[in-house]
Amino acid sequence: MLKSTFTPILSIITTKPTSPKPSKTFTRAFSQSPPTVRKNVSRSPSTTTTSPPPHEKLPPVSAYVHLPFCRKRCHYCDFPIVALGSSSPPPPEEDPRILNYTQLICREIEATKLDCHPIRPLETVFFGGGTPSLVPPRLVSDIVEALRLKFGVCLNAEMSMEMDPGTFDAEKLKGLMELGVNRVSLGVQAFQEEILRDCGRAHGVKEIYEAIEIVKSCGVENWSVDLICSLPHQTPEMWEESLRLVIEAQPTHVSVYDLQVEQGTKFGVLYTAGEFPLPSETQSADLYRMASTTLSNAGYNHYEISSYCKVGFECKHNLTYWENKPFYAFGLGSASYVGGVRFSRPRKMKDYMGYVLSLETELVDCCCKELNNPVDAKDDDMAMDVVMLSLRTARGLDLKSFRNAFGDSFVASLCKAYRPYVETGHVVCLDEQRRPVAADEFSSLLSSSSSSSSSSSSSSKDGGIIEERLAFIRLSDPDGFLLSNELITVAFQAIAP
Repeated sequence: MLKSTFTPILSIITTKPTSPKPSKTFTRAFSQSPPTVRKNVSRSPSTTTTSPPPHEKLPPVSAYVHLPFCRKRCHYCDFPIVALGSSSPPPPEEDPRILNYTQLICREIEATKLDCHPIRPLETVFFGGGTPSLVPPRLVSDIVEALRLKFGVCLNAEMSMEMDPGTFDAEKLKGLMELGVNRVSLGVQAFQEEILRDCGRAHGVKEIYEAIEIVKSCGVENWSVDLICSLPHQTPEMWEESLRLVIEAQPTHVSVYDLQVEQGTKFGVLYTAGEFPLPSETQSADLYRMASTTLSNAGYNHYEISSYCKVGFECKHNLTYWENKPFYAFGLGSASYVGGVRFSRPRKMKDYMGYVLSLETELVDCCCKELNNPVDAKDDDMAMDVVMLSLRTARGLDLKSFRNAFGDSFVASLCKAYRPYVETGHVVCLDEQRRPVAADEFSSLLSSSSSSSSSSSSSSKDGGIIEERLAFIRLSDPDGFLLSNELITVAFQAIAP
């Protein structure tokens, strides 16, 4: 089964606790997934250069900003954060650590060189963390102004911020809205006091309801709730209750993640994945199916492995990742994709400060090229990026675009590799109108393309024949998504045997 985790794009991007758990056979090299709501941060600094498909040659119109501050570290968290303490002075409004860091972010933005491409105004900005809602609006304003001066920000830009219950009131939220924040991602995680306590969350259920009321009273139309399943001692009844209460709260977006037990965390010391009090893989899969069925029945579109939304409320920023488009990133541990180069910034504050200083003194560019000697990626590496990201989505892999970027042979190899999974219903083929293509017709197409290539002695004909009928390949919901790790591995083996 899948966790919504693999190390996409050559170990650059990571996520939050994930969707259903991976099978033991899934290679360790793909153990993390691209950023969902919270996790556009890297596990280790690295740089990769690719020759991007045509749409990726455009300059980015999205920016991620990492604000790492938390009151305390949750027991499952291994992300780059700065724990401020739950009750110790000074308050966030006066904490020099926050002031100094936001100044550092602004310095990084200002020092970013834009010589290699034209500037386009930002269409999405995402403040992730950490707990960005701990940062005072006046300091967020400095960052927003730095982005406006450097890139420009569209008047209707989607500007998201992650906010935890108990870290903001109506006054703070209204102040953030005045700056342009128009989308809130609320870190609820669970609706049971004992579960929140066991996870080391800094809030309780009371603060959850207060936060929901604040978001609604301030008139935020576009808001999301994050939930985590497969937590220690979490029963199906608890999970069902959390889903029901989220639906009653009526957010426009819901993100559902499956716990990933990370080394170096408190959970990593206490628990082993798949062993009590954590659920088994089968139990985790059941929780994932419950979420898919329950939220779909409530009118939420399951548009990505971990993401559900009401019509028109997809997270535009996260779509940048799934569509393999370029994006800026700023801050501790954040990962960017600019000019065909994927680069993750240092996770330690001292190293990050050194990186910003190197930018300012022009010792490196924003992708740290001079220090890290980027390596040109092969076509099969690029193809794997596209497959990994596309198969996370309900839209799936666009075969025409894939063929144009990488050629007929990759399309043919991928279709042949997926033949048994089309027959079992884990992979779904669609035509141009997104109507399903039956498994027997799919098999017939493969047979015809094989016969054609044999008679013409050219395997390049395979993908063209297939594409005449097939437009998209996607994973079925939920069973295909549950097997996504295995299915992505199959794709890799077909693309780069």
